[in-house]
Amino acid sequence: MHTGLTLLFQNLDAEQSDTEVVQHELALAERAEGAGFDSVWAPEHHFTGYGMTPMVPQLLSWLAGRTSSIKLGTMVSVLPWQDPVRTAEGFCVLDHLSQGRAVMGVGRGLGRVEFDGFRLEMGESRQLFREYSEAIVRGLESGVMEYAGELYKQPRVPLRPEPYASFRGRTFASAVSPQSIDLMAELGIGVMVIAQKPWDKVEEELTAFRARFREINGEEAPKPIICVFVAVGPTSAEAERMRQVYLQRYAQSTVEHYEFDNVGFAEIPGYEYYAGLSRNIEKHGVDGFCNFLADLQVWGTPDEVVEQLLGYVERLDAGGVLLAPSFGGMPPEVAAANFDLLAREVLPRLQAHDVGGDLGVPYGARPDKAQMPAQENGVQDSASHAAGAES
Repeated sequence: MHTGLTLLFQNLDAEQSDTEVVQHELALAERAEGAGFDSVWAPEHHFTGYGMTPMVPQLLSWLAGRTSSIKLGTMVSVLPWQDPVRTAEGFCVLDHLSQGRAVMGVGRGLGRVEFDGFRLEMGESRQLFREYSEAIVRGLESGVMEYAGELYKQPRVPLRPEPYASFRGRTFASAVSPQSIDLMAELGIGVMVIAQKPWDKVEEELTAFRARFREINGEEAPKPIICVFVAVGPTSAEAERMRQVYLQRYAQSTVEHYEFDNVGFAEIPGYEYYAGLSRNIEKHGVDGFCNFLADLQVWGTPDEVVEQLLGYVERLDAGGVLLAPSFGGMPPEVAAANFDLLAREVLPRLQAHDVGGDLGVPYGARPDKAQMPAQENGVQDSASHAAGAES
């Protein structure tokens, strides 16, 4: 199974300088290929210490020159925040520099601080995402950017250098709402599941997406990618401490950055789900939601982490996992130890789990059970403390 590394470049509490954080994360990025990871990913964020990754294709281009085989992905490029031509050009250049190793993750954005910083209206993001994604996906197939939409109008211009190869099968969107299912299916885009919703809700969305994709395309959709934060400890007690300190701090930072407790979301078109979420937080308290969000992630000893992750993979019939080992104010030495234990004792067992192919493998591709390690054959819907957070 495809297993990638996610790097966040977080500097939440200013206990290190930005330079120290960047150098630490770059060191982990350089180690990823030698440690055995199949890919490296980074999200796009601006203006705060929640994520210091404003130019992800540039970062991945730097890494392309230091690696030879590892895939390089965005988790995600937020399309409304930049001109679609520049986005398409960035992926063309990255793909040429890496000789076809780029993976395009896209989304429409949620942080008000970032929309405000770019002088953009959040209420237009859904329509911008629709128009920009259509233009970019089609432009990367044809080599020409051209679009006439309600908000985006682009006269015909060529992409140069022309696209290195098709991005079909290596393009993923970070969410599938009822409003975006048709668009994602029409464009042939897969789904990137970032662990922030109850798993039963995710299952419903994926079922609807898969059916619509099959109806429109006459073939199965790519299996989804699951993105989680992971804390691995040599003992259950140490892993529990990492959950209480670092996963909890990650959850708090997410509420703060995205303003999940802001009932003002109800007034922003396209963010109805988050309006309901903010009302729920107002009713039950921020601490309860932070615990829920932390418990959607994965922590434990290596054996426990493998069991939890494979349980998620089987539950969602996923085609890959992306693991973030450095988050929530972890000191560099703690993050490095987490990375080491993850790479040494978890990564090989995840990669040995056959899901029918590599990144972008379609639903319906079945693993060869005879080739799978015996301890993984029986993993179906393993109950874990994280999955239980939904109830």
